[in-house]
Amino acid sequence: MTALFYDGTFEGLLTAIFEIYDRKLSLVKIFKGQQQTGEMFGDTLNVITNEAYATRVLKGLRKKLSPNGVQRLYIAHMAEMDNEDNNLVGYIRYAFDSLQNIEDDYGNRYVMRLSEIIRMMRREKHRMEAFVRFRKLKDETYYAAVEPDFNVLPLLIRHFRSRYTDQKWMIYDLRRDYGIYYDRHDTQFITLDFAAAGKPGDVISAYTEDESIYQHLWKNYFHSVNIPARKNTKLHVRHIPKRYWKHLTEKI
Repeated sequence: MTALFYDGTFEGLLTAIFEIYDRKLSLVKIFKGQQQTGEMFGDTLNVITNEAYATRVLKGLRKKLSPNGVQRLYIAHMAEMDNEDNNLVGYIRYAFDSLQNIEDDYGNRYVMRLSEIIRMMRREKHRMEAFVRFRKLKDETYYAAVEPDFNVLPLLIRHFRSRYTDQKWMIYDLRRDYGIYYDRHDTQFITLDFAAAGKPGDVISAYTEDESIYQHLWKNYFHSVNIPARKNTKLHVRHIPKRYWKHLTEKI
């Protein structure tokens, strides 16, 4: 068994694949980060991300997988789910070692697992599109804080750019400490320093004066359309899990 340690990037993962085939490694286990002192493995390898190696592997994948298949692999890695890197490595090795396209071979555990990850990512993406609540800041930017289970922020860009094309907006992932910012022309990834605000989710001092009015109206609307006799808490929680409530205006 050889333990490979890589930097957590997609290019790093592809470089690890290159090393596996170049060194003719059979049994491998991959980890993010550098090897920690005291860890016990038979053989270890710190993978140094190499763009040329990664490009060669990517070109090979494009011969083995459809464009959608390569995109699905990238999205699955982007999810940053714990203990899933070895499944992705297994998927890539299965693709390279097979004579036919393996994308629909759901009898294979790696193909099946990739499909499950994509399904979870899509579900989280749709929930974020539905649950994002913007609040207007003093600089006319609409700000929303989110804490998705998976790293879906890049998947939200197309939806919100098309929906709010004439407004400046920012969606910030508090769990991963980065966000996407749209300035009416371009979208970019950003990080913010919340030291002055005290807490990442507490930016009330930066809201416009009329923002509290809009929030109050929004809460009143939900209260007015609520029918107590038809209250179904179990169904409500199924559609809007409680972990999202702290960022929903109508729940605050």
